[in-house]
Amino acid sequence: MTIFTQSIVWFRRDLRAEDHAALHLALRQSQRVFCVFIFDREILEHLPSDDRRVAFIHASLTELHAELQHLGSGLIVRHAVARQAIPDLARQLRAQAVFTNTDYEPQAVSRDADVAQKLAENDCAFFSVRDQVILEKNEVLTQAGTPFSVFTPYKNAWLKTLAADLGGALLAPHPVREHSASLAPAADLPHAGLPSLAALGFDAATPAVAAFRPGSSGGLALLEDFLPRMAQYHLRRDFPSLKGPSYLSAHLRFGTVSIRALVRRAWDAERSGQGGTGAAIWLSELIWREFYFMILHHAPHVAERAFKPAYDAIQWESGPLAQEHFEAWCQGRTGYPLVDAAMLQLNQTGYMHNRLRMVTACFLIKDLGIDWRWGERYFAEKLMDFDLAANNGGWQWAASSGCDAQPYFRIFNPVTQSQKFDADGSFIRRYLPQLEKLDKRHIHAPWLTPPDLLKAAGIVLGKHYPAPVIMHDEARKQTLARYGVVKQA
Repeated sequence: MTIFTQSIVWFRRDLRAEDHAALHLALRQSQRVFCVFIFDREILEHLPSDDRRVAFIHASLTELHAELQHLGSGLIVRHAVARQAIPDLARQLRAQAVFTNTDYEPQAVSRDADVAQKLAENDCAFFSVRDQVILEKNEVLTQAGTPFSVFTPYKNAWLKTLAADLGGALLAPHPVREHSASLAPAADLPHAGLPSLAALGFDAATPAVAAFRPGSSGGLALLEDFLPRMAQYHLRRDFPSLKGPSYLSAHLRFGTVSIRALVRRAWDAERSGQGGTGAAIWLSELIWREFYFMILHHAPHVAERAFKPAYDAIQWESGPLAQEHFEAWCQGRTGYPLVDAAMLQLNQTGYMHNRLRMVTACFLIKDLGIDWRWGERYFAEKLMDFDLAANNGGWQWAASSGCDAQPYFRIFNPVTQSQKFDADGSFIRRYLPQLEKLDKRHIHAPWLTPPDLLKAAGIVLGKHYPAPVIMHDEARKQTLARYGVVKQA
């Protein structure tokens, strides 16, 4: 094993001080390790000043810095262009190696290649190790050695690989504390204080912490809350007014929890029989996440185009009316209560329930006839848990253009979805209080409500709540015609 005198661990989307693959490896192979985070200007300059995610990262870094201080070290933080700042820091600290956890997004792959080249020019090694997934890149392939494009056989192969890991290496934690003597002492760190949100160009009052408790402590609290509910996950996960999901997606996105810890909990619960169907379904959702990472690695074109090229021939709506419909969708005023309540949840909290992500995406694409990329970009801006692979995979699933996507002729009816998954209207009333006096029969489609009941509820359509921007039955016919080019291909 090569032993380096001094090394850097570059934190990115892995903001925790325990069970951290790159930090674990660096500590074992280095006499002294400096921990670094870069607020990358190339990323931040494209974000709005009230971006919740930056506030979440900032608060999580504050906790991470405190954890490293408890271990006798600390976190070096810079606001700079990462592809230049890391090589500069390596020279300044006389580092012989930089360790980091692999990022699979195309821009990150390009950035890391650039950093690795610049480091190599100064005889500094670059190590990128697997941490945010259990199985990556080419580790789950078909028997023909090609990437899977259908989820179920991928999942089966993934589970088979995990079951064959008799030593448990894939899920084993990567301890840090027991190797922490190799951390650079706090006294040896260059200025390690965190710049304020204001110094980074962001609003200090961004309400991230209220809705999403940041840091490893926040992730652990959510996990402990979810574990007693895991066995019922399959029964409750589709109903937005119930406490069904784990709510850990943002923590997975920023690595304030370890994916190994989550999979280990689900795997053990399922194999012991204590987790029931819920544990198996939750594990499947974690595998879906890895499936989309794999797709992004093997088909990076999905970040801009359809996974299935034939779907790029679809002619989407355009012009002023399409823009007007898109704005109505963004602002939660389409006239379809479940769609609008879901969009208001997103806008107000940075979170949207998974069932509602499907409903709102299908409505934009197959009711309004708008290019799925418009919605993908909006979610990318608003979602606290935005992850390119999963967000793209979900939108292409809804558009039927992705791998293992729903058939193009499967078109969600937003009213029946509302009646099925928010039967009593509890979720709708939470975000659309102007509809709270409508009964559970009429709240799903106010435009079909008898005038006397609307009057009794104090609702004038077009004033207190909009009429539908489009009628679903007519939109369905237009969608089937629009997707005809795919059928002919």
